[in-house]
Amino acid sequence: MTPEAGLKMQIERYRQMTGEERLTIALRLHEFACNISREGIRQQHPHADEAEVERLLRKRIELARGS
Repeated sequence: MTPEAGLKMQIERYRQMTGEERLTIALRLHEFACNISREGIRQQHPHADEAEVERLLRKRIELARGS
């Protein structure tokens, strides 16, 4: 299967999903991305506690939004 064909199949599957199913996927992807970012923060700041990791994550998100 080519990447283009795979993308077409994926788009078609998303169109068949309910709004709730698509939202669930989006929220899971968001949480997955946050977890990856948390791990990066922990590597960069090995002595940071969980509160500091969350603060730094929020800061990264704000910077990505252009705030």
